[in-house]
Amino acid sequence: MAREIYETKRKALKINLNADIYGTFAEIGAGQEVARNFFEAGAASGTIAKTISAYDMAFSDAIYGAEESGRYVSRTRLTKMLEHEYSLLAERLQSEKYSHKKFFAFADTVTTLNFTKTNEPHGWIGIRFQHEIDGPTNDIIIHVRLLDSDTRLQSKVLGILGVNLVFAAYYLAENPQTMIESLVDNLSVGSVEIDLVKVTGPVFADANERLLNLYLIAKGFARAAIFKPNSKAAQIKDYLYKKNIIILRTKYRQKSNPNFDLFNLAVDEFRKNTGASAEDTVVLIEVLMGNVLDENTRITDEDLIYFAERAEYLCATGNNILVSNFRRNNHLAEFVQTFKPKNVGIATNVSNIKNIFNSDNYNKSNYTNELLSYISGMFSKNVKLYAYPYMDRKTNEIITTHNVPVSPEAKPLFDFLTANRYIIDVDNYDEKYVKTV
Repeated sequence: MAREIYETKRKALKINLNADIYGTFAEIGAGQEVARNFFEAGAASGTIAKTISAYDMAFSDAIYGAEESGRYVSRTRLTKMLEHEYSLLAERLQSEKYSHKKFFAFADTVTTLNFTKTNEPHGWIGIRFQHEIDGPTNDIIIHVRLLDSDTRLQSKVLGILGVNLVFAAYYLAENPQTMIESLVDNLSVGSVEIDLVKVTGPVFADANERLLNLYLIAKGFARAAIFKPNSKAAQIKDYLYKKNIIILRTKYRQKSNPNFDLFNLAVDEFRKNTGASAEDTVVLIEVLMGNVLDENTRITDEDLIYFAERAEYLCATGNNILVSNFRRNNHLAEFVQTFKPKNVGIATNVSNIKNIFNSDNYNKSNYTNELLSYISGMFSKNVKLYAYPYMDRKTNEIITTHNVPVSPEAKPLFDFLTANRYIIDVDNYDEKYVKTV
């Protein structure tokens, strides 16, 4: 049965008319758009204990404490806001009048598009709430990117997101996937990207954080998710910003383990070529969700469980795992470039490069345009392909960039890329690790 989607005003009013729900709204950086929706819905006195907008940094620091990083649009700032505002509720509202209330503290710290349109609009939004009267607290925290090109539209999106989050906390938290779906209710496609969700507390005891973040990709709310070696989800921008990045791509339901022996050589080659240190290098193994999204009109629970288990298994090898929907290398390269990396390496089998420069894999009438589009999106001054060899099963010959067959019309471009080390062979390999293709 399809879920009924309430309009934003109706959601806010339903919260306001619920005599059990009571709390605080704290918003910094982009106005008080969420609180405004609750005020405009009517009966807000039944829900709102306080609203606050500590817009000035000095006031914000005096209330929530200074940020060592100097970043006010951050998860640490959001966490401080939730902790401070919720503790005030618990401390000040102890009379009989509030004995039947389920308290909440909503907070957001968001930057919208600046006047010169040179920044990246994004923010952290969260709620700490009681699911039961006198019960323990639960947290939902999300990171969003605002994609509209107009500040007023971004502020409107933020207001709707906040209402959706409060509503989801109280009416949908026991069904985490539905909760995730509801966050974009009443929002137009392409207005927002949600690239991280964190849930804690007893109401989420059975929730799988990996599944929730993978569900963001499956629903098209995000393009990728990163899991650290401890299997916890990381916010992609914070994790990759201005780092050296080397990525090994793997396929959906790849039966064999990644070729770690050759990948480790690619990592060594990457560090040697870039001068990157281990401390400022993020090594990622990518699990591609994109091809299963091509095959199915909707991703199944079985698919999500597979991805979660695959991510957990690969995390156990001590690696960072990237799950994505990037069907082509250039889409991955373009995505990573948004985090202003120092250097990017994408490790791949030479057989994949053969496919790229094989005109049979393209529409004949548009081959040149498609190939040039791929190359322009793929390569920049700091993005390189690190190619490890394969064994030709027909000839038992080891294939590298020096002898890989490519279409005659693509050969000059291929030679240019290899001669200028945009495509780099992984050398010093042991033949026993070279897989047959």
